[in-house]
Amino acid sequence: MKLYNVKAIARILDLTERRVRQLKDQNIIEEYKGMAGLYDLTPTVHRYVNYLRKRNPESEENIDYNTERAKLIRAKRRDVEFDLGVKEGSLHTSADVEAVMVNMLMTFKSRLMSIPSKLSPVLSKKTDKAEIHRILKDSVDEALNELADFDKLFNEGGTGGNESGNV
Repeated sequence: MKLYNVKAIARILDLTERRVRQLKDQNIIEEYKGMAGLYDLTPTVHRYVNYLRKRNPESEENIDYNTERAKLIRAKRRDVEFDLGVKEGSLHTSADVEAVMVNMLMTFKSRLMSIPSKLSPVLSKKTDKAEIHRILKDSVDEALNELADFDKLFNEGGTGGNESGNV
């Protein structure tokens, strides 16, 4: 029988010598009876392979098929519930929400950008600060009210048939 030192075992298992010593300290691998620093190759490799199998939760030997089936059924149920929510209008796809938000923000930006050109001829003739303030405030409030009507914007820009504003 041939015995191997720490350096040879480390090379065979593709580990560092320090890691081999750690595995020995953890009683994962064992030195040959009474021979400090020497290992029998076959039992050492077997014990290390078994250690790796136990550490790997994805190995085929450790799969509990009932647990995996329950996970699959749970995932299918969530998928069906999501599809039903979309059909009922209580949920919306991210593409619908994105389209509505882009449309809403572009409209809002256009509305705000048009305020100076729309109001500058009117305001240039005004001298009363309170009246200028009221005209500007009314125009800004009008733009903000349009932004606040989310349900209307969602039904125009999104899926069309959904009546709920839930996202």
